[in-house]
Amino acid sequence: MLAWVAVAVLGLSGQVRYFCQDETRIGLKTISGRKITAKGIKPQGKVQWQFKATYLYGVVEPATGEHFFYEFTHLNSECFQVFLDLVREQYNDCILIIQLDQAGAHRAKRLQIPPNIILLFQPSHAPETNPIERVWQHLKLGLRWKLPKHLDELRLLMRSRLEAMTPGVMASIVGWNSIRTALSIASI
Repeated sequence: MLAWVAVAVLGLSGQVRYFCQDETRIGLKTISGRKITAKGIKPQGKVQWQFKATYLYGVVEPATGEHFFYEFTHLNSECFQVFLDLVREQYNDCILIIQLDQAGAHRAKRLQIPPNIILLFQPSHAPETNPIERVWQHLKLGLRWKLPKHLDELRLLMRSRLEAMTPGVMASIVGWNSIRTALSIASI
């Protein structure tokens, strides 16, 4: 339906593509998790409590696993506007339907949505409906028990983790059967 609206009503041209968008905060505070130990041995790990952090904004296409990420210092409408403009430049020959949550930064009145982007807001308080949430889990899984001393070292760890996430890996993480079926029926 949105594809038809984009082409017939809005007069947009280009391939219609469906993406999922979200942001995550990644900081120097240690991400803990399970550790394998011998029976009866309490797991131990070094932790740090630094509160410096960065935000990673991203879009992922469930059908192909194609993705685009960008790092910002804050989560606000100004950064989201810049991110939307970067996404528009990255996919300027396509019509993008982007699923996202209803964060205040996404619904700010001063946002200028690029003409080739249609925002599709998911229900409130339902992050499980957005497949990109699994990408953040996968990313942070590889950062567990790492102890970067400063943000530049954390950025290197994030970058190497993201580079390992090829479109095939991304598609396996976010390509839910229900989404793929819906997209094939909608012929997007």
